[in-house]
Amino acid sequence: MHERRIPEWLRHAPAPSVRGFALLAGTEAVARGILISVFPVVMYNSLKDARLVSEVYFIIGAISLVIGLLVPFLIRFIPRWWVYVFGTLMFVSGASVTIFETPAATVAGLALITFAVVTTFVCFNAYVLDHVAKIELGRFETSRLFYSALGWTAGPALGTFLYAWWRPAPFLIAAVAAFGMLLIFLVMRLGNGKLIARGRRPPANPLAYFGRFVAQPRLVTGWIFAVVRSCGWWVYVVYLPIYAVQNGLGSQLGGIALSISNASLFLTPLMLRFMQRRSVRAAVRTGFLMSGLLFLMAGPPNGIPELTVVLLMAGSFFLILLDVSAGLPFLLAVKPSERTEMSAIYSSFRDVSGIVTPGAAWLVLLFAPLSGVFTAGGAGLLLTWVLARKLHPRLGQARISIEGSHSAPPDIIPVAVEVPQVIPEKPDPVRSLTNL
Repeated sequence: MHERRIPEWLRHAPAPSVRGFALLAGTEAVARGILISVFPVVMYNSLKDARLVSEVYFIIGAISLVIGLLVPFLIRFIPRWWVYVFGTLMFVSGASVTIFETPAATVAGLALITFAVVTTFVCFNAYVLDHVAKIELGRFETSRLFYSALGWTAGPALGTFLYAWWRPAPFLIAAVAAFGMLLIFLVMRLGNGKLIARGRRPPANPLAYFGRFVAQPRLVTGWIFAVVRSCGWWVYVVYLPIYAVQNGLGSQLGGIALSISNASLFLTPLMLRFMQRRSVRAAVRTGFLMSGLLFLMAGPPNGIPELTVVLLMAGSFFLILLDVSAGLPFLLAVKPSERTEMSAIYSSFRDVSGIVTPGAAWLVLLFAPLSGVFTAGGAGLLLTWVLARKLHPRLGQARISIEGSHSAPPDIIPVAVEVPQVIPEKPDPVRSLTNL
């Protein structure tokens, strides 16, 4: 009797590859990129009040911060693959429920997608650290950027065009992409990650290092740079589309502007060259000064709407320069013995900016029109430019080694420095925006 053999790939899960993780990240970029410029418009259309939109973002951002802190704790008791699967299903559910576009459905959809992004992000990084060797992280980041490029450059403009054509379209595509994430994850058969033997000492609690963080002014200053940079992206990604709708420029303009801004990422090699020839200090101060001035110029209440949009887009170019350079002051100041814990503290800038920006916008909108948010953002960037005077003129000149660059509204570390091997992520407000 002929004996049938079970295929090898069914009997033994294939070793996860760099390409597999990059494909997973690229699928997520499609799901998030196509909604990032649509959600502010949908929120404004549903709630009819930019101040109320800010309140909702503020509350959801605060809850997402708590969830991000709880996910590593939950994974100790719930299998990691369950948590990741639950996160992808939350994304599918959030995109699906937003189709109804009632106020409750829109808020619920934004919340579900925000919480889904935080949940899957934590799990994804853990899987990458489990299965990708440190020497392969550079190749992984290059592949991740390649597979994610289409989602982050074409997605914002495509999403707004599809929304104008047929409103459910971008949400259906996002739901399909999120479901694709789930299928890719299941095919990769990542399980619960590698089994690691219990150490003799409990792992260090990053919160226990908060006192050490506060006691080092260079670290605090570098963290402030990261927070303010991310706040600038929040203002651009969330409030520019709402401004365009309010001033009759159409719901598609925000997505087009963000896609054009993301396309300028191809200029990051020139930005890196500028930083090498001048200094980290010069790049950081130039980024904060120019973006702050351009945002301030976009802020007058009776300005020309088209000019305001052009000024904000020009400002976003210098936000990308900050994505390239503004993370380095913190990372270069970290002591080797505190790398892991300080990296955890540093990563909180995304969630903090996701709370600070809508909170500040809500206060501004109590007594000023929407353009006042651009003025407030510009003022914050200029104050940080003043703070950047304290940076050492030769900071990082002999320690920077270029491995590549990236950014995306808002949260990536594009330059390899003598810091812990951490997995770069989408800057994020964008991460926070979904976190939008």
